[in-house]
Amino acid sequence: MKQFIKLLSVSVLGGVLTLGSYKLIIYEDVPFFEPSPIKQESSSFIPVSNSNNIYGTNADFTEAAEKTVHSVVHVKNVAVFDKPNSFWEYYSNGGNTGKALQGTGSGVIITPDGYIITNNHVIKGAGEIEVTLNNNKSYVAKVIGIDTKADIALLKIDATDLEYIPFGNSNDIKLGEWVLAVGNPFNLTSTVTAGIVSAKARDLNAYDGTPQSFIQTDAAINPGNSGGALVNIDGKLIGINTAITSQTGSYIGYGFAVPSNNARKIVEDIMEFGNVQQGILGIIGTDVNQVISKEFNLPTSQGVIVSDVESGSGAALAGIKKGDVIRQLDNIEIRKMSDLTGYLGSKRPKDVVKVKIIREGEERDVAVKLIKYETFAIQEIGLEVTNASKEYLKEYKTANGVKISRALKGDKQSQALIGIVITKINNQKVNNIDDVKRVLSSNNDLEPISVTFVNKQGKEQTYIWR
Repeated sequence: MKQFIKLLSVSVLGGVLTLGSYKLIIYEDVPFFEPSPIKQESSSFIPVSNSNNIYGTNADFTEAAEKTVHSVVHVKNVAVFDKPNSFWEYYSNGGNTGKALQGTGSGVIITPDGYIITNNHVIKGAGEIEVTLNNNKSYVAKVIGIDTKADIALLKIDATDLEYIPFGNSNDIKLGEWVLAVGNPFNLTSTVTAGIVSAKARDLNAYDGTPQSFIQTDAAINPGNSGGALVNIDGKLIGINTAITSQTGSYIGYGFAVPSNNARKIVEDIMEFGNVQQGILGIIGTDVNQVISKEFNLPTSQGVIVSDVESGSGAALAGIKKGDVIRQLDNIEIRKMSDLTGYLGSKRPKDVVKVKIIREGEERDVAVKLIKYETFAIQEIGLEVTNASKEYLKEYKTANGVKISRALKGDKQSQALIGIVITKINNQKVNNIDDVKRVLSSNNDLEPISVTFVNKQGKEQTYIWR
């Protein structure tokens, strides 16, 4: 009996020790190992987002497409000639005036009574313009006005109760926003492609130094879509599709559109004044970059640095000076010159804009009243001129002349003349662009044109164009 009790006691004691050890191992808060302390100052890591939200995948384009396809038209550029091109034309027309298709594109109806926007290059040189609606009805259109710089043309057809696309605010668009490109490229009714806004204020101008400001999109835009609509998912017009950049001439992922604010302003100017009223600050500037920022000890590497201010301009009267950096216009951020010119393209002379500048490291807000920018293209010599201030003429040691503002051709010789002063045309002094128009209007097309230039040393040189 005693032996049994001993064995039982030993068994109970062993069980207690086993359970105690188990509890110690399982529940004790003492860790098995001590992790090495992390030094915060030398840590490096890659940020990771664990969010499962996916944006934009539920975008519905059907409503925007339905709102817009019937407002985009096919535009035919037809050349009219006196003699038939072929025996068949002679036979079918009885020897009357012949027609030849020069090119095609698209257009956007913007009013119910038949005003249509397209690209100037679509209708350039047309003897007759034919517009076909999405319902296959055709009309002869007349040109109301053009803006060659923005590549915009305004047409009118004799129709009523047309479906049209209302203008949206292109200043409100955001990078990554969904857009639709709507065109009628092959006269097979309108087509729709989808993409996003890839960039804003894109400048494609490699020739005349005049900054452009396009909306860039990856929505497929091919040559026949020129003049068509770029719309947001609400079906509002935010751009006029204008260009593609491609080695093959076909779409490869980059399309460009004139912002709707600029296009609307051009159309309103043409309808009200018969031409485009361009408002400018009255400054000459260049993009700020890292090199300029270092050289001038600027607190920013973005913006437009003022290199000259036109005397008597709104900028001069507002106190803007050489060396100031423009960072905003009416709360629109200005990172480069194309941002500035793009925004001013929606403004008119005498409009007042709020300009935020940086001077000596401090920000200032000034109100600038825009002045009218007047130019005249001398097609015969491939140059555009504008009026020159007295101060500018003084730099060239002359009392009269007009300034070359743009080269109409891309050759280096023409580019080198930008900024040079013309003092005489056909040996007659010119003081402004009105004098230039007067002199050239009296010139016979067959007669040569002589132009006298002056350099900054005041030396004149005359060239003759035949």
